[in-house]
Amino acid sequence: MRHLRIAVLNAAHQDKNTTRNFRRELDASLSEFDVTDGTVPDGFDYDGAVVTGSRSSVYWDEEWIQSVKAWVDEAIDRDIPFLGICWGHQLLADVLGGTVDDMGVYEVGYSEIEHTGDSQLFEGIDETFTAFTSHSDAVTELPPGAESLAENEYSNHGFRKDRVFGVQFHPEYDTKTARELVSRKDLSDDRLESILAEITDENYQRSCEAKLVFENFLEFVREVTGRDETAEAASHDATAEASGSD
Repeated sequence: MRHLRIAVLNAAHQDKNTTRNFRRELDASLSEFDVTDGTVPDGFDYDGAVVTGSRSSVYWDEEWIQSVKAWVDEAIDRDIPFLGICWGHQLLADVLGGTVDDMGVYEVGYSEIEHTGDSQLFEGIDETFTAFTSHSDAVTELPPGAESLAENEYSNHGFRKDRVFGVQFHPEYDTKTARELVSRKDLSDDRLESILAEITDENYQRSCEAKLVFENFLEFVREVTGRDETAEAASHDATAEASGSD
């Protein structure tokens, strides 16, 4: 059975939690690239691509960010399906002509989000769901022709344009990642204590529903690329049977 080939553009500045989380959530053959050191794929031989979160802002004038945007722009032109998470969500919106701005506030912790569009990406997820969030930038204007898929009182939390999807929340986070992220943020003692108190196994389990976006994205990739693993496996079995001997 052939696994999908997915390029993971890791913008997390060598945070080991990011590698662990995406390897756990993406049931595919992953090629990971640390884009913060200027490394991008040297080609486009992938079934799909995922762009991670980052502590950077997509509008910063940094060479590595420009390199990522250039590769992503060409990959989108080649019809490679994309899923962006948090910073990745913002980067994809920016590349497609949307606008990303500083919100002036910091949304962090387990948030209630409503998905507003009828999209395969949110199949199996309740209309109002819980997910971990951590961002002070937001997509303030969607790309031309994009459809809003999710939002809350802070910002847009999901969009789609053609084969490109973005979500602002972090469906990949586990409690270890959430605690470590919050602990290194510049927060008041009261806010830090309050957020850490809500990072519980119970809230994590509530947020696990949002992880379906990974499974749904990979299913979308199979459909649009023709990489139906079940059909490929059946074809392989039929070939083996035809060529076998009694």
